[in-house]
Amino acid sequence: MDVLERYFDALRARDWGALSDCLAPSVERTGPYLDTVRGRDAYVAYLARVIPSLPNYALTLRRLRRFSDTSAVVELSETLDVHGVSTEFPEALFFDFDRDGRIVRVDIYIKQPPSVPRDDAQA
Repeated sequence: MDVLERYFDALRARDWGALSDCLAPSVERTGPYLDTVRGRDAYVAYLARVIPSLPNYALTLRRLRRFSDTSAVVELSETLDVHGVSTEFPEALFFDFDRDGRIVRVDIYIKQPPSVPRDDAQA
């Protein structure tokens, strides 16, 4: 799990060089809206552009579980200000690793609260 600890430490510190070292050259990231980023340089550039733009961004690891030498899941929360209100986004991230232990795939799933029925839709 060392690579994941280094990955998240680098992400929190915005240390893009250290983060790059955790990734395989062919890394592929699929986000919660099926948005895909392919390649280490593109993925690091994406994070280096997005993370600093998020107001009061914080990342909290909740649980990390390795399934095998080649895969793991991480439960975490990302917190940021949305319209001036601190908002938490619980997520599950699935990771795959190459033979050298670097991250080759990241799949991101966001937990969302249930929809609140509108008054005019209630029977």
